[in-house]
Amino acid sequence: MKTFLFLLLAAVLCLVSGSSLECYQCSSQLSNSKCKTKVTCEENEMCKTEVIRAIGLFSIISKGCDSSCQPKYEDFSVGNRNITCCSSNLCNANAAGSVRSSYGMVAGIAAGVFWTFLHSRQ
Repeated sequence: MKTFLFLLLAAVLCLVSGSSLECYQCSSQLSNSKCKTKVTCEENEMCKTEVIRAIGLFSIISKGCDSSCQPKYEDFSVGNRNITCCSSNLCNANAAGSVRSSYGMVAGIAAGVFWTFLHSRQ
C-alpha cells in the first residue's frame, strides 16, 4: 500500500512539474482582438505584454513569452511605452488602450475644444 501511494505521489509530481505556462502571442498589432494566438513558453519564461501608445491616437500591442521580462513604463513627449509581466496561464489576455478607446478619447477632446470655441464666440 505504501509503495502504491509513493508511486501515485511521484506520478502527480511529474505531471505538475511537466506543465508549461501558456501565453498569448502577437507582434505589432493595432487591436487586442488580433492577439489571441496561444503559445507554450519554455521553462523559466513568463508572459509579456508591451503596449506603445502614440499621441493618444493608436496603440501598438505585442505579446509573448520572455525569460527576462522586466515591468517598465516610459513616458515620451509623443506617447508612452508600458511593459507588463505575469506568470499564470493566459494572463496577458488584456492590453489596455485599444484602438477604439483611443479614437473615443480623441473624439471627446475634439468635441470639447469645438464646444469651447463655439461658446467663446458668443
